[in-house]
Amino acid sequence: MPKKPSSPATCPCGGPSLAACCGPYLDGSAIAPTAEALMRSRYTAYTQGNEAYLRASWHASTVPSEPIVSKEEKLHWLGLEVKSALRLRQRKAESPDRDAVPDRDTVEFVARCKVDGRAQRLHEVSNFVREQGADGLRWYYVDGSFPE
Repeated sequence: MPKKPSSPATCPCGGPSLAACCGPYLDGSAIAPTAEALMRSRYTAYTQGNEAYLRASWHASTVPSEPIVSKEEKLHWLGLEVKSALRLRQRKAESPDRDAVPDRDTVEFVARCKVDGRAQRLHEVSNFVREQGADGLRWYYVDGSFPE
């Protein structure tokens, strides 16, 4: 009996596949068009330990000087839930200028992981800014806060 072709694995951020979701942003062949897409690609970069992408997508005014990813830390990412995506789409739909892309945006998410075998969750409201980069307008992660 012929073997069924396997389907590509889903993207770590929850998208259909890495190639159809975050992969083009991570390999530099595309620029994330929204703050949410950048946040998802940054989550994927964390799952891969992709320090270079995390640094390149972090705003120069707030990027840390110390390493972002630790090779020694026993960290396993388990999943991502974007909490504000629906509210952001609703806000844009209600906007009188629906085609305008803001220069600042926020994305609320919960990322689950295990650190040294212990389950943890990171609930963050991330702030993003859209600025001119070397290769055109792009979104950058600025900072985040942790709602209670």
